[in-house]
Amino acid sequence: MISARAQLLKPSPTMAMANRARELSKAGKDVVSLTVGEPDWPTMPAAAEAGIQAIKDGFTKYTAAQGMPELRAALAKTLSEELRVPVKDSDVVVGAGAKYVIFGALQMLLNPGEEVLIPAPYWVSYPTMVELAAGIPVILDCPAQQNFKLTAAQLEKAITPKTKILLLCSPSNPTGIAYTADELKALAEVLRKHPHVVILSDDIYNRLVFTDEKVAPHLLHVAPDLHGRTVAINGASKSFSMTGWRIGWAACPPVLAKVLGDFFSQSTSNVCSITQKATLKALENPEPEVKKVREILRGRLDSFQKSLAAIPGLKPEKADGAFYVWLDCTGWMGKTHKGSGKKITNSAALADVLLDSEAVATVPGIEFGLEGYLRLSFATSEAQLKKAVERFQRFGADLI
Repeated sequence: MISARAQLLKPSPTMAMANRARELSKAGKDVVSLTVGEPDWPTMPAAAEAGIQAIKDGFTKYTAAQGMPELRAALAKTLSEELRVPVKDSDVVVGAGAKYVIFGALQMLLNPGEEVLIPAPYWVSYPTMVELAAGIPVILDCPAQQNFKLTAAQLEKAITPKTKILLLCSPSNPTGIAYTADELKALAEVLRKHPHVVILSDDIYNRLVFTDEKVAPHLLHVAPDLHGRTVAINGASKSFSMTGWRIGWAACPPVLAKVLGDFFSQSTSNVCSITQKATLKALENPEPEVKKVREILRGRLDSFQKSLAAIPGLKPEKADGAFYVWLDCTGWMGKTHKGSGKKITNSAALADVLLDSEAVATVPGIEFGLEGYLRLSFATSEAQLKKAVERFQRFGADLI
């Protein structure tokens, strides 16, 4: 009955683990969930109030498929500042979440059999979204020795005549590690030699950085000449804590912005009108609120990493942004958990035993393309993080 395309579809592993955690919670277990990358702080107050006002004003009808003109104008201004290249209203398209904008961009860019280069570790949805667009995901392993980042030499070797897209995410989900300006310059040197390659930049965590900069280093900061073939995708979910509002956007060549708008018109019609009004307000002066969030996250990260690093067999990698700890668990691999009698053969087995025995929900590294790690979201309260550490300690002490 179902199509060949449907047979390629895989459920999101982060959502699957989160659902398991919810089921255990319903059954009465005290679960600590470190799975979904969702802020635990409220939506930016000004945005929330603007959404409420939009409902009161009756702003509840269809809008333009590409997004409200005033929102696209505000985004063009914001993106010009963030990307340090001129972005026009006609370069901007608004969709139902950054995830859906990435999905749409792949649908509108890829022909069957064209390749997308994906550095691993990667966000879990990238390969499946490429496959659903009839493309071929080409996974480029980026191990700890290269700080989990793509090198220029690796990129040069991977590009073929079939390569259509390079997909970058910085700061990364799952590692929280960002590319430096020098690393981006080196990648840009390679990309200049291959003008047929489009760069799709997932910038969803670019404001959540642990430096004094307002945004993370970006390819267009060091290579503005690549502007004409770069698709910069972002959204309100993470920085503005608007995950459920579902709004994202892209700055891209006008020809792609137009067809993306057409694609959205045939699939979602438009982004929720109320959400667009809320986002327009959030864009007016977001830095004070975002700065507070960055300070909270930096404090949580420092404490969480130090506590995890003190547990034998664990090594948290240093993050530059986002709200994830990429936890090296290779020191626990091959051991047996006394309480359950189960052997830790890989990251998936570790995540399962942790959830069953200690009610700590995590996402196994293999789902991000790299074995031996767990991804832990620290977008949760300090009390929950402390509880998680205590359970990790107890679990580690029970390994033989």
